[in-house]
Amino acid sequence: MCLDYNKAQRLPKDPSYTDLGRPADYRIVLAMRSTGDSNAPGDGYFVVAVREKPVPARLICTVKDGAAAGLNTSIGDPFGGAKTPVVPDMNSGKLYQQTILGKGAWKLPFRWGIIGGYRPSVATMTVSYGGGAGEVVLDHGWFVATGTLHKQVTAAPHLKGYDAAGKLVYDSDHDASYEKTLP
Repeated sequence: MCLDYNKAQRLPKDPSYTDLGRPADYRIVLAMRSTGDSNAPGDGYFVVAVREKPVPARLICTVKDGAAAGLNTSIGDPFGGAKTPVVPDMNSGKLYQQTILGKGAWKLPFRWGIIGGYRPSVATMTVSYGGGAGEVVLDHGWFVATGTLHKQVTAAPHLKGYDAAGKLVYDSDHDASYEKTLP
């Protein structure tokens, strides 16, 4: 459904159009409820899917009323030249912040998520958000972190990565490219 949405949104002879391939090329790493806000009313679902070949790709698809209603993609190396062992996906903010326009008007409780890439040197990760711990799953070079907020927040999720010996190798607090506060 999301790949069909991409094709349907293509303008005739659009030079920036990218064929995202077939559904069989992807695996879903996260599917979660999305909460509508003042900018995009109506609840629905986010589906995050990734593929490794022929070129790495990541899709964040918004599904509302049984139809794809939006798609965000990135194509290529999820690290984009970054040397850090963990790289949060710069577009996954839509998964952990409910609204930008309606400050102070979040619907709670709020199910959130964040995704990104991790290198083989990372054995485990932790996440905290809004004073609570979330769950992190590592999946073949991609991490997925989720949880539930019970209060509105102003800071982004805090991520930490550890090597097999338990040594801290990544802390989002020390990552200059990671936006630590919400807009």
